[in-house]
Amino acid sequence: MMESLLIANRGEIARRIIRTAKALGIRTIAVYSEADAGLPFVREADEAVAIGPPPARESYLSQERILEAAHRTGAAAIHPGYGFLSENADFAEAVENAGIIWVGAPPAAIRAMGLKDAAKQLMQAAGVPVTPGYMGEDQSDERLAAEADATGYPVLVKAVAGGGGKGMRRVDRREDFTELLASCRREAASSFGDERVLIERYITNPRHIEVQVFADRFGNCVHLFERDCSLQRRHQKVIEEAPAPGLDAATRTAICEAAVKAAKAVNYVGAGTIEFIADASQGLRPDRIWFMEMNTRLQVEHPVTEAITGEDLVLWQLKVAAGEPLPKRQDDITMKGWAFEARLYAENPASGYLPSIGRLDHLHLPEYVRVDSGVEEGNEITAFYDPMIAKIIAHGSNREIALSKLAKACENIEVWPVKSNAGLLARAAADADFRAAKVDTGFLDRHGETLLPKEPDTVTIDKAATALAVKGETDPWSALSGLRISGTSDSRTRVRVGDHLYWGRVRPSLETNAIRFGETMVLFDAGNAWPIGLPAASEVEAHQGAGDGAILSPMPGLVISVDVAEGDHVAKGDRLLTVEAMKMEHTLRAPFDGIVGKLPVSAGVRVSENQLVASILKGEE
Repeated sequence: MMESLLIANRGEIARRIIRTAKALGIRTIAVYSEADAGLPFVREADEAVAIGPPPARESYLSQERILEAAHRTGAAAIHPGYGFLSENADFAEAVENAGIIWVGAPPAAIRAMGLKDAAKQLMQAAGVPVTPGYMGEDQSDERLAAEADATGYPVLVKAVAGGGGKGMRRVDRREDFTELLASCRREAASSFGDERVLIERYITNPRHIEVQVFADRFGNCVHLFERDCSLQRRHQKVIEEAPAPGLDAATRTAICEAAVKAAKAVNYVGAGTIEFIADASQGLRPDRIWFMEMNTRLQVEHPVTEAITGEDLVLWQLKVAAGEPLPKRQDDITMKGWAFEARLYAENPASGYLPSIGRLDHLHLPEYVRVDSGVEEGNEITAFYDPMIAKIIAHGSNREIALSKLAKACENIEVWPVKSNAGLLARAAADADFRAAKVDTGFLDRHGETLLPKEPDTVTIDKAATALAVKGETDPWSALSGLRISGTSDSRTRVRVGDHLYWGRVRPSLETNAIRFGETMVLFDAGNAWPIGLPAASEVEAHQGAGDGAILSPMPGLVISVDVAEGDHVAKGDRLLTVEAMKMEHTLRAPFDGIVGKLPVSAGVRVSENQLVASILKGEE
């Protein structure tokens, strides 16, 4: 086993790798940007090296700085984690050429599977079924549009170098193809430095199923069963589970054998994941499951595989990288129970999943399930990196028990003032359709009304009223109701929950969890964090009118294009401008027919959340 290990990553995956390495007696070395100096992984490593400013290209994506840190600290090996340089063949090659052990896939395998079009062609040659579509060299708009027509709408336009849900657009109509192709290319160029795309048939009832594979340098290759990652938003996974519900033994054997065949086709070594897309409209069948791509690294969702197999996948990685054979043969790998992983993000699901940044003044995570977190209370969520707060992993003897554990864990999460998706996770885990395994990648879109309520329900409003009464706060307007706040079950009071006023009942039987932060009282309820309070005597609730044409930036970011000018006539839905944050594009459109009034921004300008970026006037204005 290697004597020392540098982790070329950050956050929860850095902590995860450090944990296993320390258990093996390996000296651990962290690298960190200026923005991450106070994070736990820096403190927990045996040694830590600062490698640059916050932008990833100047720190975690800087091959030179990471290799310099490795040489300076005498690192015997480098583990890239996931993301950043984990699937960069040039970096893997540079590490090996420097005489340092690379804890990852061989550079040749990374190159073979790194471009989606070439990988699909390679899989076709190996006899692995692939999704119908176009993977050609001709990247002209005309050829791509013609191939989309031939494939049949809806189609997916995907960056050939893409991953993590970036560089991907669904196109439902021929009329939208040119605009969405251009948007996909911009995002691909920004995220991966490669604007080439491929066309795939869009599966209308898709399940995302992937198989964990592992190979060593002695020709041994095994699978550790499958994971279902169908619960997604914007092509990014939200809740993963293992095994996949509804997968019979014959189909499991077929896709797991196909995954092993795919890994062997590129002489794979280390941990890898073969991703498949399944048309579940007629149940999960081998003839309706196609290869999508291979991730030549450890996956974010690897803990669910660890939970059902009892294996430590980071330990396997380190052993294989050290030249040892796989710890187990295929027949020795067994599956026990069911596991779920929920990704807790700093984002606002009610506002299109826009990222939320700031200091975690309050963070409470459950203690009775596995939690892999990269941050602690008091740390900062910045705009420079993925906004993940933690991964919540629940295991049980069957799917129902594991899912109930997950739901309870997510309900008890408390995050403030940064917004999070904990409430969404809790509701999704408790949803009747999800519990019945009626899920595909469009689940969140179809269940938006129930999973993303725009207003608090009656129980939450009553909890707010009760919590304020318990804290001794009284409503100056309560006399208007003709009742008193006396703690009786019928007492009514006006209460502000979030941005609106409601009539709530004080119900002493309700359990409430409200904490004051400065001038703000916050009610934590089922994963949500609601600011609550009582109205001032002179307060009049303001509602934003439907005719309000103020266009506000939904998040801090960079204006990358402006498509109108002051005085232009626009129709409802016309694109006004595009803001980019965390390499994701967000298009702002006209809310109604009108004329562009103010336009105080231009391309290249940075904007803050809720900053006015345009205004639309109706004809009569």
